[in-house]
Amino acid sequence: MTHAYLSSPGPLALAHRGGWLTDDQGVRHTELENTAVAFQHAVDMGYTHLETDVHATSDGVLMAFHDDTLDRTTDMNGAIADLPYREVARARVGGREPVPLLEDLLGSWPHARFNIDLKSDGAVAPLIEVLRRTDAWDRVCVGSFDQNRLDRARRLLPRPVTTSCGPVEVARLRVASLSGLLRPLAPRAPRCAQIPLWQGSFPVLSRDLIHTAHRLGVQVHVWTVNEPQVMERLLDAGVDGIVTDNITALRDVLVRRGRWTGDTATAHRNR
Repeated sequence: MTHAYLSSPGPLALAHRGGWLTDDQGVRHTELENTAVAFQHAVDMGYTHLETDVHATSDGVLMAFHDDTLDRTTDMNGAIADLPYREVARARVGGREPVPLLEDLLGSWPHARFNIDLKSDGAVAPLIEVLRRTDAWDRVCVGSFDQNRLDRARRLLPRPVTTSCGPVEVARLRVASLSGLLRPLAPRAPRCAQIPLWQGSFPVLSRDLIHTAHRLGVQVHVWTVNEPQVMERLLDAGVDGIVTDNITALRDVLVRRGRWTGDTATAHRNR
């Protein structure tokens, strides 16, 4: 089966929470993460793959937001799951930007592909409804750090959707890379492993893991990588995608290597 989200002639460049915004003075505005202005900035730089997180409000509206609560990045407090949409809509990220609806992000950039991290159990059913309304089944990748939540989403999704590995599946992939024993994938199994370099003091990524994943037909995406030198090493090792806050650096690395798959004209124009 073709997975449109993953179909790219080169490594995927994923803008993590929209990526860092840099103003004319070179100041990075990380406080504007997961806002429409951040995603627009990444799209303007030529990015075609955008990463975001989702929570549902108490009345089932799906918001693109990382934390459980509004406290860290907005001018309001409270858990999103405990607040109705009318309250969350009043919050301003960095004191400036509203918390976007996932549905609005999918509609605003209909040609972009979205990596969606399910941050709460309550987000599963609203996500399915958003995908149904936007018909975005083939341009999203759904993942979660909660294996049970991810398995539930796979069971409930009525259409084929690309999913990434949950933590149990990452562990199995790591074991397979050490033992050499491969098991065939189920029809709704993950088609990409999105992993960190390290989990605490334990190394997650290795060349053996990349080789094992590729033998299973699974892409390997690494997060969250912000240093150009590390990006270079990962690309040399054969990873299929990099998730970054530092979208300028990743774009420039891929352009230099002739492996940028975004809007090259935009990339050169904004350098």
